[in-house]
Order: sequence, then C-alpha cells, then structure tokens
Amino acid sequence: MAQSTYTYELTEDQQNVLLMIMEGGNYRKRTVPYSLMSIEGDGFNCTLYAKEKHGRRKCCIQGGKAEDFVLFVLEPQVLGAATLGYENVIDPDRDKPHGGSDESGKGDYFGPLVVACCYVDETLATALREMGVKDCKQMADKSVLAVGAKIRHLLGPQRWAFVKIGPAAYNRLYAKIRNINRLLAWAHGTCIESLLEKQPSCPKVVVDQFAPTETVIKRALKERGRRIVVDQHHKAESDIAVAAASVVARELFLRDLVAALPDYGLAAATEENPVGAIPKGSSDPRIRELAEACVRRNGPDWILNHCKAHFQTTDKVLAACGKSRADLPPEGQVTSAAKSEDFKARKKKGSGE
Repeated sequence: MAQSTYTYELTEDQQNVLLMIMEGGNYRKRTVPYSLMSIEGDGFNCTLYAKEKHGRRKCCIQGGKAEDFVLFVLEPQVLGAATLGYENVIDPDRDKPHGGSDESGKGDYFGPLVVACCYVDETLATALREMGVKDCKQMADKSVLAVGAKIRHLLGPQRWAFVKIGPAAYNRLYAKIRNINRLLAWAHGTCIESLLEKQPSCPKVVVDQFAPTETVIKRALKERGRRIVVDQHHKAESDIAVAAASVVARELFLRDLVAALPDYGLAAATEENPVGAIPKGSSDPRIRELAEACVRRNGPDWILNHCKAHFQTTDKVLAACGKSRADLPPEGQVTSAAKSEDFKARKKKGSGE
C-alpha cells in the first residue's frame, strides 16, 4: 500500500521557504482550521499548521500524488535533503529486531490510558509497512480499528503487550503519584517488561520521549528492562515498531470507548461511525456538554469511573452542575500539577523577592 500522508517538522527558515512556494505556485488556497496556510495541487494538498513547538511547525502533505510533491518540491527546495526512498541507506539498522512502545489516551478526558509495546524484525517490519502502518495520529478512527486488529493478528500474542489503566484505576494512581510523566513511565516500564518476558532476546525498545529527561522511564524499569537499550527520542513514531504500538494502543483505547457507550447514554456504534458519538481529546465543547449531562443524571462520582479527574475540565463540569471537587472522594480532589512558570512565581513570592 503506497503511503499517502507525509508529516515533517519544519524550522523557521524552512517554513518561510515553504510559504513562498505555496504563495507563488500554481496552487489553490484552502481554508484549514489552525493553519498558517494550506494549498491544493494536482492530486495532493499541503498544510502548514500554526501551532509552534520548539521553533518548529508541522507540515502535512496528503493525497495520491503527495509523494511527487515531497520528492520534487519539498525535499530539494525546503528540506535540502533527499530522504524519501533512502530510509535503508540513512538507517540500515532500522528494521533489526527491536521493540517500540507508545501510549494513547493521555490527552483524552474520557476513557482509559493505554500503553502498547510491539516487537518487530526485518520480516515483520516489511509486512507492517505493506499493511500501511503509520503513526495513528495520521489515521481515521475507522482505519485505526481495522489496522490495529490486523497488527495484533500479524504479531501474534508473543510479539506485543499492553497495559490498560481504566479511569477509576487511573484516578487512584494519579492521586498517589501526582505526576503524569511518572505515571506514564510506570505504564511504559510495566509494558516493556511484559514484552521482554515474551521476547527475552529483544535488545532494544524505542519510546517516544514524553518527559524532559530520559531518566524518568529508566527509573521505572525492572531487571529485564535495565539490561536492554531504551532509545528515547521525539517523533519516535517514524520507527515502525513505535508506529505499530501507537495504532494498537489507540485501537484498544477506542474499543474501550465503544464498550462504554451505554454508560454515557449514547446510541451504539454503527458501521459508518464505529466509535460512536463520544468526543475525544479534552477541548471539544461537546466533552463538557456530555460530561455535564452524565453528572446531572448519575451524580459527581460518575466522573471518577469515566474521566481523568485531574483535568481542569472536571472543575468546569462540576461548577456547571452546582458541585465542586469537595463533592468527590479524595482521589477526585487532586488537580493537575501547576505549570512551571506558575510554580516559579509562587516560589518567588514566597521568598519575598
């Protein structure tokens, strides 16, 4: 299956070059939310998103002829390097036996937190690419459900592992740990150990880095995990094992939402909408509307069994229902850690500076 979606993180200089190409080329402008500019060409579209992280912005190229735009425009004029089709030359060891770990549900108010870890070798990596496996964020929910099941079937029970933390258990753990990165490290460490029990000769596991330092996850590893190489870096979903883990983790997360539809008072999933009407993420206005309706119907404790209670959304939902965190058990009264700048401001104030 040919790849039809390509994603790049562009520096400021690369962004400026791309914007000039998009502005001056023979392309049709598109309106895409949260983008600086988006164009449509012959068989592809290209979008440069506005959100900036560490000085970079995401560029996404999609469509049947997306590869042509990457090969003949983006690589020579913007990236200044030829990478597409040369992956094996650039990284000849990329498909050697190793594992990949990724999570889903971290930023979703509803549903569980799921971590999956997948093992690949040269044969499995080739099969996964032919299957069209890529970072789940580039796939629709319907595709995630279908491809995730195929990945699990291909790998078999001995080449993948998962840890699923439902909302009730998640809220108890967060109340105890009070740090999302440490909670994630525990889940990744547990999942990696589970995979290593099945694949004791696995020499390395690649993890998309989620904490500011690499020591967070290393502290969570047990005896087996401390004997292997744990390669943590940003954008690790480009590794085929991590990409497979991202799809499987998201698939299991989505299946949990589908199973919970009756608890939300929502209609069952359909073939056209296999996940049903539960909104994902944490910023969609429908999330608060649904949570408020469920709290009014079932009481504030409903949040603990269906939501990640430390999110600020909880305070807004409870306030709209005439309640507060004081109406929740202790594990529901813990809020997300304050941002570092807020902490520094309080510390400065407390020291009298």
